[in-house]
Amino acid sequence: MSASSSSLKAIRLELGRTRENPEGNPRCGYEFTAPLTADGHLDPEGFKANKAACRVTRFWEGEKAEQGALRHLGPDRWVFSYAPGSEDDEPAFKFEKHRFAVGEYVSITEHDGVTRPFKVVSLK
Repeated sequence: MSASSSSLKAIRLELGRTRENPEGNPRCGYEFTAPLTADGHLDPEGFKANKAACRVTRFWEGEKAEQGALRHLGPDRWVFSYAPGSEDDEPAFKFEKHRFAVGEYVSITEHDGVTRPFKVVSLK
């Protein structure tokens, strides 16, 4: 896909159901900007053309918000990064295959090494 066939979207993810949060938690999650194709998939070419705009904010109840960037590290590797290097990267599980649409779920492996489910709650 070319950059012209995608558009930048602000995507909000909120923590899905986990053992610790059986109802999920709207006060824990991510807001990030990414290029999506018309069918809601991440667009690697659009990312190349808009890297600087692909930012992320991690918000977590009781913690200070973290600011970082969405990074594309290969055909099937997307991460949220908050500082240079890879020590703090949070890998997104199969982001390249997921369709970003309200109600869909994605998984992210966070700083503590735990992979958690997140629900797409808005796209703007």
